[in-house]
Amino acid sequence: MANMLIKNGLVLTMDQKRRVLKDGAVSIEGDHIVAVGKTSDISRRVDVEKVIDASGKIVMPGLICSHTHLYGILLRGAPLFAKMKPPADFTQILQRVWWPVDEAMNYQDAYASALVGCLEFLKTGTTFFVDTYSGPNSIEKVLDHIAKAVKEVGIKGIIAYEATERHSREEGRRGVKENVRFIKKTGGKGKVRGMFSIHASFTVSDDLIKWVRELANTHKVPITMHVSEGLSDVYHNMERYGKQTIERLYGVGLLGPDVVLAHCVNINHNELEILVKTGAKVVHNPMSNMLNAVGVAPVPKMLEMMIPIGLGNDGYIFDGFENLRAAYLLHKVCERDPRVITPLQTIEMATIRGAELYGLEKEIGSIEVGKKADMIIIKPDILPTPLTSQSVYGHLVNTVDGDDVETTVVDGKLLMENRKVLTVNEEEAEKIAQKTAAQLWRRLEEVRPQMDILGIL
Repeated sequence: MANMLIKNGLVLTMDQKRRVLKDGAVSIEGDHIVAVGKTSDISRRVDVEKVIDASGKIVMPGLICSHTHLYGILLRGAPLFAKMKPPADFTQILQRVWWPVDEAMNYQDAYASALVGCLEFLKTGTTFFVDTYSGPNSIEKVLDHIAKAVKEVGIKGIIAYEATERHSREEGRRGVKENVRFIKKTGGKGKVRGMFSIHASFTVSDDLIKWVRELANTHKVPITMHVSEGLSDVYHNMERYGKQTIERLYGVGLLGPDVVLAHCVNINHNELEILVKTGAKVVHNPMSNMLNAVGVAPVPKMLEMMIPIGLGNDGYIFDGFENLRAAYLLHKVCERDPRVITPLQTIEMATIRGAELYGLEKEIGSIEVGKKADMIIIKPDILPTPLTSQSVYGHLVNTVDGDDVETTVVDGKLLMENRKVLTVNEEEAEKIAQKTAAQLWRRLEEVRPQMDILGIL
């Protein structure tokens, strides 16, 4: 007996043929998909406990956020930034905002931000995310606090501590060891699994990069790193090593198909060719890049060169459909060419390509037999034109918002149905987050800007 049948929907499979099934159905048994096809065919073959009628609705894979910082959600609307001298570039944003936040973070902040961040992901259609946490005063066992919140909400993710040597070599070692501990605890598998995270090339030494590379080889997990988000990364590597950022990473042996580089905004053609050569992958964070005014990543060129690209939020906007729309539009204005980036390419970045970045394309990212039953059902609040197999991609980038996500299924379990969250108490989660954020804001009033940008390196 199948546990659940979703029928009569417009099923966006994102399979190899990118099939869109009118009057489509998905049959789920346990945590896996056991049948995908026409409702008339599937309904005759299954006996189910739960039937969901998706008539007039879109059924699609849950969105994948390939790069986030869950703790960033606690800064939303923070009034304390009105008191500071506004940062004029990305380096000052790090010095005046993010590094002081890192200093102020504690274990409760990590848990509360993960709880409310995952809740927002759940409600707006993201079923899998990749998160990196940073907080020099809350390193050891902090990933357990984040994992606890993720499991309570019920979505899935990869989490890591963001190793940096900004203060000392020892700080970097502690961050790496926290990742090793969590990877061993989870076995690199499960609903919440571990990986290695390196902050950025301008806050770590070659020795740490090489060490992480060796550990990732041993534990067979991915590595992620911020790369050339702002010009500070570029200047640092040229001045100290005489190399471009990606050129330096290639030289120390970091790059490979298991390495995911966030941003890659300020890179040149030589660096793109290195990415192609090594198989390294990229996460595009369009809304964060706009917020921080760092520039526009050469995504059209990356797509042309067949460099794998996923979509992330970098801890800024958690509604995946807002990020979809930003990615769809940003490059058109940058290139002054409305043909750049198609709706399908954008949706691929947020689904199957995101899965491919972390070697999970056989598990998630599409609606196919044998894959995990991670999917969302969308009912647009306003649908001004017909919803068809030809129009659905256009509607997803131009019409749909996160609030249009009606139902969320992860591992075959209903986490939200008809906009009602079934796993955690929304009001209680918001109260926890608001109380925690208020305390964090008060602590931040006492923290001074961190000027030791390159520290010991």
